[in-house]
Amino acid sequence: MLLSETQILIQDAVRAFARERIRPFSREFERAGGYPPELFEELAGLGLMGMTAPEQFGGAGADYVSYALALIELAAADGGLSTIVSIQNSIIVNGILKDGTPAQQERYLPDLIAGRAIGAFALTEPDAGSDASAIRTRATRVEGGWRLDGTKQFITSGQIGRLAIVIAVTDPAAGKKGMSAFLVPTDTPGYFVDKVEDKLGQTASDTCAIRFENLILRDDALLGQEGEGYRIALSNLEAGRIGIAAQSIGMADAALEIAVAYAKDRVSFGQKIIQHQAVGFRLADLAARLEAARQLVLHAASLKDGGQPCLKEAAMAKLVASEVAEAVCSGAIQTLGGYGYLEEYGLAKIFRDVRVCQIYEGTSDIQRMIITRSL
Repeated sequence: MLLSETQILIQDAVRAFARERIRPFSREFERAGGYPPELFEELAGLGLMGMTAPEQFGGAGADYVSYALALIELAAADGGLSTIVSIQNSIIVNGILKDGTPAQQERYLPDLIAGRAIGAFALTEPDAGSDASAIRTRATRVEGGWRLDGTKQFITSGQIGRLAIVIAVTDPAAGKKGMSAFLVPTDTPGYFVDKVEDKLGQTASDTCAIRFENLILRDDALLGQEGEGYRIALSNLEAGRIGIAAQSIGMADAALEIAVAYAKDRVSFGQKIIQHQAVGFRLADLAARLEAARQLVLHAASLKDGGQPCLKEAAMAKLVASEVAEAVCSGAIQTLGGYGYLEEYGLAKIFRDVRVCQIYEGTSDIQRMIITRSL
């Protein structure tokens, strides 16, 4: 895919920022278990916390191809940070833009897009993951609003987030049409972080178990109409899956870059190891598979820019990119041999971070189901 001059400028600007301000500190963020709040405001200064949002709300007004390119560069520097930015853009900001009232947009979007507030999306529950229709969290009508009770699991930014979009059952008898979406400030009494999960990777991006206990919301906390929660949850998954596919590409890019640089420097049996066919062909295959996955991602993003349905293409992009990314990281480690297994070379962290891309925003099996239905 040929990029426009503007898209190349955005890609170059984000790459320069990520390599200067993020990549050198990625291990520090991992050890600290979080990111400095001012980093989000720096990202916002580049337009990265509301990339596709209109300029009237402080957004960058960029297209989805530019958004994907930016996430690729962020993820190449730090996978966990790109996850926070992906959710902020594709689900939180985009969700409020699509279904929020003017009052809700005015209240929440400025802080979200400026990086002063981080958003969390609370759909998944302990017994409701891929089957989103099985959620049990209840929102019960009370005078002047709603009472929220229930639990959520695997919620990114559940601790640092200031606003959560929560999907809850409002009419148990109506099935999928009995679910609604709510905007829940996390400082509301009754919002509890029960646990910050101890994870394999992306440890600087908090993932939490959340509990709502007698949490009272006003009527104006409803996002969209009552009964539209399931639609709202699924309607943002195209952009979400393009985002996860893009971050997969970024992490794989970083891993392949490390492997190629090492192979050009390391000498074995009298020559650079990249000149050994076993190594050179491995890297060639990984580079080709990675480029094919990249084009799938950019194609899905371009369809979204064109206003065309891209559920199948987004699913294909996420499926292929996430699985290729793990293969690239594994091949990169193999190229470095024992050194690839050491933390100081950077591949171990990328390998840990990239594995979850096959799980969140719909597992690889879910993506295959979506693709199968389109055949």
